[in-house]
Parts: sequence; C-alpha cells; structure tokens
Amino acid sequence: MKKGVTSGKRLNHEPPAVTAKFGWRYHHIGIPHTQPHAQEHHVAHLGVHVAGFETSPYGIEWIRFEPHCRVPEIVRIVPHIAFAVDDLDEALKGREILIAPTEPSAGVRVAFVLDDGAPVELLQFYTAKADRSGRKRV
Repeated sequence: MKKGVTSGKRLNHEPPAVTAKFGWRYHHIGIPHTQPHAQEHHVAHLGVHVAGFETSPYGIEWIRFEPHCRVPEIVRIVPHIAFAVDDLDEALKGREILIAPTEPSAGVRVAFVLDDGAPVELLQFYTAKADRSGRKRV
C-alpha cells in the first residue's frame, strides 16, 4: 500500500482507503491457473488465456499464462485485484510499480503495483475521442 495512505487502522465496517478516499472502483479479481478452463479466450498479443471475465457476476477472471508471456512471476502465481481509476498517472504516484503503464487494447491503460507482496492492477478507461486524462481531444 502507498505509504501514508491511511493514518490508522481500518475498522471492520470501513471500506479500504483506495475506494473510500481515492474513489477507485472495483473492476475484477484475476486468478492465475495452469490448466485450460472452459470457454477461455486466447489473447495472443498478451500471451494469455482468459475465462470468466464476461460472465462472472463477481468479476472473476481466470488467467492462464503462456511460457513466453513477459509478466513478473508474482503476477503468474498470486491472484490480483483490479481497480478502475480516473487518472492512472496520479494513482501510480508513490507506489511500487510492478508493470509500467501499457495500452493492451484501445481505450485502456493498465499498470500493476505491488502492495505488501500482492499485485494490484490499475486500469484507466478513455474513449477514442478523449486523451488519457479524459479530456476531449481537439
């Protein structure tokens, strides 16, 4: 977690600081696995097979990595939680970056940070008519 995010301990009924204070929105949980999964989709340019994202009411995404996929080992073996953010560059400030920002598909920028040994994915969505900050292009 970003140093200084919280000034004390969170109580049982309180949401995490990233949702309560920063407005991050839950997007999905990615669970790595090694066996083919029913109805998985191959995303060749990323070197992964994914399943469940489109159909899970909970946002569960099963991910199987191909040997040539160039992601850190921790992403291959530890589940990650993903949040949609309004400003990826701002959300990355002061955090340990695990995977630098990339644009895996049109309209989305993605990065991974490391929080106490756990990978966390941050996604910023924008339209083709808006720049990365969400402002309309001229």
